[in-house]
Amino acid sequence: MNQPLPVDQGANAAIQRRSVGEPLTLDGITHSYGDGLAVDDVTLQVAGGELVALLGPSGCGKSTLLRIVAGFLNQSQGHVKIGERFVDSLPPNRREVGIVFQNYALFPHMTVADNIAYGLDARGDSRSDQRFRVEKMLKTVRMEDFGDRKPGQLSGGQQQRVALARALAVQPRILLLDEPFAALDKNLRLDMQIEIKRLQRQFALTAILVTHDQEEAMAIADRIAVMRKGRIEQLGTPVEIYDQPETLFVNDFIGSSNRFEGEVLGREADRYVIRLDNGAIWHIATSKTFSTGDAVLVTARPEQLVLVDQPYDGAFAVERTLSLPLGGTLIHDVETPKGATIKVAAPRRVGEAAPPLGPTHCALTENAAPILFPKSAG
Repeated sequence: MNQPLPVDQGANAAIQRRSVGEPLTLDGITHSYGDGLAVDDVTLQVAGGELVALLGPSGCGKSTLLRIVAGFLNQSQGHVKIGERFVDSLPPNRREVGIVFQNYALFPHMTVADNIAYGLDARGDSRSDQRFRVEKMLKTVRMEDFGDRKPGQLSGGQQQRVALARALAVQPRILLLDEPFAALDKNLRLDMQIEIKRLQRQFALTAILVTHDQEEAMAIADRIAVMRKGRIEQLGTPVEIYDQPETLFVNDFIGSSNRFEGEVLGREADRYVIRLDNGAIWHIATSKTFSTGDAVLVTARPEQLVLVDQPYDGAFAVERTLSLPLGGTLIHDVETPKGATIKVAAPRRVGEAAPPLGPTHCALTENAAPILFPKSAG
């Protein structure tokens, strides 16, 4: 007969038996509030161990979708599947989902250790297993010396670490992050973004992050689902979303972008020849199909533009009205003769002062990849 394992080894064996990194499938999720459609036929597959960000403006349906996954809302249509199990009929406490909220949701009358143990106690874990998990989680989030403190004695970042430890303690099949950094200041927010990404990778967690902060989503997500009016407008990696926006909404919502109107003159090899309304001729590659004479919108990121002294076919006249040094970048605000404002970003060398204001010319950088849209998209 096998000898019983010591407490810590037995608890650790139980930990290893529980699965992490399970896939999440949302199939045709629809939900209405009265006459309003909050989520409209959303289908999304999240791979095991992947962190997907739901990104979009207020009211786009991202928080409603998260609440449906958690079991706080019952969707009007569709199914939620975690691993190989449909969880539509299960209450939140049986879905094995961990949640980190914006406001931490810690119990103020309980110690840090008791907060972390709360979910373990609720599901009936033994006291020895609870102690093992609490100690492990305190060490994981680097809070070993704070177990006896109350939440009110902690900073915002420390409280967020405790909330994260509590969510991880129950070894969730899915980790849900609901605007978890919104209450933190900028520097602390970056530290916690790094911390959550570290832990997500360490434990191979499948995670959903809800945020309206594009920089946050770009920094830590493996893929981003940009949402609009209850639907997913585009799903892709941060690089794909930024460099290859499929719609004008995604283009404008992610990062900063300049718009130019123009006309298709024809095609040369794999590029369309576009004459901008400002007179410049740009050669642009795209997978979209256009015909000669089509009116188009061209969008270019500030870092895809450069200011040049001499005019040529690809440049157009502008007036530099302002230059701002933002860390290692110079942001130039320039204006066309017709009064349109354009942002140009350039790396700033150490000690470099802002250049003089006045007339200059604007063009694409050598490796720029501007995006073409039909003018009707605007």
